[in-house]
Amino acid sequence: MPKIALLNQSGEKIKDLELNESIFGIEQINQQVVYDVVNAQRAAMRQGTHDVKNRSEVRGGGRKPWRQKGTGRARQGSIRAPQWVGGGTVFGPTPRSYAFKLNKKVKQLGLKNTLSYKVKENTLFAVDSIKFDEAKTKNFIKFLSDIKVEGKTAVVLSPEELDCNKDAKATNIYLSGRNIDTVIVKPANDASVYELLCYKNLVLTEAAIQYYEEALK
Repeated sequence: MPKIALLNQSGEKIKDLELNESIFGIEQINQQVVYDVVNAQRAAMRQGTHDVKNRSEVRGGGRKPWRQKGTGRARQGSIRAPQWVGGGTVFGPTPRSYAFKLNKKVKQLGLKNTLSYKVKENTLFAVDSIKFDEAKTKNFIKFLSDIKVEGKTAVVLSPEELDCNKDAKATNIYLSGRNIDTVIVKPANDASVYELLCYKNLVLTEAAIQYYEEALK
């Protein structure tokens, strides 16, 4: 069973925290599953608002340009047919969703593999809790410095800890980290595999670890 040092907000070690082996201790990372999950999440992020005008949407062309027979020219029905300059586009992109279905077990396995990868690379840090009395960026910078985390960092808390509608201190945490371009602050139920992999370090609160162990068991 993997163990990780549980730190307090000042960077002092409190104890060794035992992690669930099936979630944080996968030895052989399944890269294909992680790829599939990331691919699905990136596809769902696409807006899909691209659009071209077909022959029915292009302005003009209501009258037949010349009579059907007797002119010696090819028959034409509209000057907005695709072969005309300024005509409609054939088979061009139209608004659509790029999202596709991925089985729930595959999504969960992708997240398990990602968490295990972070543990394996020693880029996962555990803290007992994060609390700020006021919303100031320098407080968040000091916190990261105290726990000795440098570079791009994803800070993940439990949904209850980051419920800004019910807890003013949760708002302080979110606002303190918002202006740091190398940091993202997310609740555990909203942190995607793609986001976790985009950031070198992953900081989890003890409550977030418990959330993952409950949700992914």
